[in-house]
Amino acid sequence: MPKIYKRKLAKNDLVECYIYLAENASFAIADQFLENSEASFNELAINPLIGSPLTLQNPKLVGMRKWRVKGFNNILIFYMPLNDGVSIVRVIHASQDWWGLLGLA
Repeated sequence: MPKIYKRKLAKNDLVECYIYLAENASFAIADQFLENSEASFNELAINPLIGSPLTLQNPKLVGMRKWRVKGFNNILIFYMPLNDGVSIVRVIHASQDWWGLLGLA
């Protein structure tokens, strides 16, 4: 089974999204978000090229792709395909300045 590596910022993003959804929607929706995030990460680990590739100048970010959390289409997953799975870099709402949050602005 391919591995899923979550970077610290991605873990923080998941917590922030969970808290936001719990406070502004419900705990059930927040729980569903976490379940769907994990399912999306597993899908990416199995098929890492399904996300849209990003054209970036930063050599450290060459190969980065984006995908959406299943059922939460406004929440984007930024990840890097690896030989043994994927590295989840960030999980960001589409309305945020994700270029800036990725350090690309």
